[in-house]
Amino acid sequence: MKYFFLSYLFVGAIIVSAFGFRGSKSELPPIEVFQDMDHQAKIKYQASSEFFADGRGARMPVKGTAPMGFEIPAKAAVEGAKPARYAFTNGVGYYDTGKMGDFYGDGLPTEVTSDPTVFNEAFIKRGEQRYNIHCAVCHGTSGNGKGVTSKYGILAAFNFQQAGALDPANAAAFRADGAIFDVITNGKGLMGGYGGNITLRDRWAIVAYIRSLQLAAKEAGVTLQ
Repeated sequence: MKYFFLSYLFVGAIIVSAFGFRGSKSELPPIEVFQDMDHQAKIKYQASSEFFADGRGARMPVKGTAPMGFEIPAKAAVEGAKPARYAFTNGVGYYDTGKMGDFYGDGLPTEVTSDPTVFNEAFIKRGEQRYNIHCAVCHGTSGNGKGVTSKYGILAAFNFQQAGALDPANAAAFRADGAIFDVITNGKGLMGGYGGNITLRDRWAIVAYIRSLQLAAKEAGVTLQ
């Protein structure tokens, strides 16, 4: 055993002799085994650049475009459009969170319903489009939880068509509008959050479309209450 420790100390002495103690000063460049993208052909923020004619590294937004993350106004500024607001979550109100204090709210927010240029048939159609892109694969095109993934046993998605889905007193089946919005935003269980992929308005459009699916199922005779 003593020879093992002697060999261990000998190897350590060789390493220290060859590479020096950590923290020692040297004018030589460090040895980088893994560069980890330290050296890149890039322009740092707020830095000048001779690559562009104006000498600025940071580029101005293209004229007539809206910065990424902002909503595109429904009408032109000359027609009285309000300043563009953030398209993604940026506040603590019901429109941004789906919550009223510590509780989920029910019903669509006034930011949607108060503007007829927003809350109309096209709004529901938009919700249908977004739902079919992001949600139908798991929840099914009718919202019954029998999407493509259910055929392969990947997960059991929530069934919006189950009995009690329109009854607020049924805690197991009913989901308030704000609760649906929150799950779309942050995810739940095996479902990941879509807050970074779907804008606020489109999330509410999906909620509205899910309600239209439930109402259509009720009119067709499916027991939801």
